[in-house]
Amino acid sequence: MIKQFSTNFTWGTATSSYQIEGAHCKDGKGLTIWDVFSKTQGKVANGDTGDIACDHYHLYKEDVALMAKLGVKNYRFSISWARIMPNGYGKVNEKGIAFYSDLIDTLLAHGITPWVTLYHWDLPLALQMEYDGWLNPKIADFFAEYARVCFEAFGDRVNHWITINEAWVIAILGYGQGVFAPGRISTSEPYLAGHHILLAHAKAVDIYRKAFAHQKGKIGITNNCDWREPLTDKVEDQQAAERALLFFLGWFADPIYLGDYPQVMKDRLGDRLPSFTIEEKKLLYKSSDFFGLNHYTTLYASDIPEGTPIEEISVYGNGGISEDQYVQLTADKKWSKTSMGWAVVPWGLQKLLEWIHHRYDAPDIVITENGCAYDDTINEAGDCLDKQRIFYVESYLNACHTAMQNGVQLKGYFLWSLFDNFEWASGYEKRFGMVHVNFETLKRTPKASAYWYAQVMNQNGILTSDK
Repeated sequence: MIKQFSTNFTWGTATSSYQIEGAHCKDGKGLTIWDVFSKTQGKVANGDTGDIACDHYHLYKEDVALMAKLGVKNYRFSISWARIMPNGYGKVNEKGIAFYSDLIDTLLAHGITPWVTLYHWDLPLALQMEYDGWLNPKIADFFAEYARVCFEAFGDRVNHWITINEAWVIAILGYGQGVFAPGRISTSEPYLAGHHILLAHAKAVDIYRKAFAHQKGKIGITNNCDWREPLTDKVEDQQAAERALLFFLGWFADPIYLGDYPQVMKDRLGDRLPSFTIEEKKLLYKSSDFFGLNHYTTLYASDIPEGTPIEEISVYGNGGISEDQYVQLTADKKWSKTSMGWAVVPWGLQKLLEWIHHRYDAPDIVITENGCAYDDTINEAGDCLDKQRIFYVESYLNACHTAMQNGVQLKGYFLWSLFDNFEWASGYEKRFGMVHVNFETLKRTPKASAYWYAQVMNQNGILTSDK
C-alpha cells in the first residue's frame, strides 16, 4: 500500500556548486575559500579538491537530461558567488551569468523547476582576504548586492530562492572548529559570523520583497539540525536536549520566527553574542516564506554540570562544549550508521518536524536536504544496488508522513544528493548520490535508489522496498 503525500507536494533532489561544478577558475570565475582550503595540506581527505569534481560546468546538459529521465521535477542547486562576481563585489562576470542562465533554461525545457541557493559555503576568496569574510559587518551588504544581481538575471525564471545554506556549519565548522573553510578556530568568532549571516539573509530578502515582488516568487533560508533526544527522563537531561536544539537551530530560526536570539544563548554567552538593533530585528522578523530544513541524524543529549573542566568532557562528533552548551552527546550502540558515522534514526526527524511545528507556529516546512552516504560500488553487471540508501530514505519518508498526519505543514522533500560529489573535508571518499560518479572517467550511473525514488516522486507516495 502506498502512503500518499499531500497534493502538490514538492519532490526533488539537490546539489551545490563547489561540490559538482569543477571549472574552478574558468571563464572569469574568481577563487573561493574552498579552492584554497582544499589545497591546504591535511585539510581534505587524500588531498582531494573541487577543481574538477563532477565537471557539471561542462556536462550540465547531459546531467539535466539524466534528471529528466529519472523523473526529477524540482532541482535545488547553488550559484557560485565567485562565478557571478569574481571578487564578491564590483564587476559582474557575464560568462558566469550566461552559465547559470543556460542551466536554468535547460532545466525548464525539461520540465524541471529550479530552486536556487545563493550561498552554499564557497565564499569569494577576495572577501575573506580583504574583509575577514563573515566576521565583517560589511559582508551583509556585499551579499545583498550579489543577491540583487541574481534576482535581476534569473528571477524572471526562478521563483524559489534560498539565501544561505546551513549557517550553523559556516559558523561552527568554519569559524569555531576550523575543519571547514576558512579554517578558523575560536570561541567567539562563530557567533559574530552567525550574526552577519542572519543580517545578510535579511537584507537580501528585503531587496527581493521590495524590488522584485512582481516576480511573485518565494524566498527563505535553509538551516540544518540534528534531533537531540533526552538520554533520561531527568529534568536536567530534558533541559540539556532543549538547550542543544536552541544552540543548533534556535540560534538561526528564533530571530526570524520569534524576533531575537534564544534567551538561553543570551544567558550563557553574554557579550560574545552580538545583539540586534530594533531595525535589524524588524528586518529579520518573518523574513522567510518557508522553513528550509536539512536533517541527517539524531543523538542522545544529557546534562553536563557547568564548570566541568573541558578536558573531562567527552563529546560526540562536532557537538558539545565548543558551542557553550555543556551537553554530552551519545549514540545508541544499537543504531546502524552510515559511512559518515551518522546514526540512522528516522523517528528523530519526526520529532524535529513536530518541535519546529510547535515552536514556530506551524510554518510551511521544506526539507531541502536529507540523505545518506554509503560505500557504493558498481557490480560486474554495471549496476549499483544501494539497498541501504533505499531503506534509509524510505524510513525517513515514513517519519515525514507520520509528522504530516500529526499536523506538520511539510510541503516538500529534496533528496541529498543527485550525484556522488566532493564531500568537503571528506573529499571523494563519501558517496551521498543517487547517481554514482566514477571520478576518473566522470561516468554517471544511476543507482537502484534513483529508480526507486523516481517511483516515489511519480506516485507521490512511499513504496514498500525489499529489506
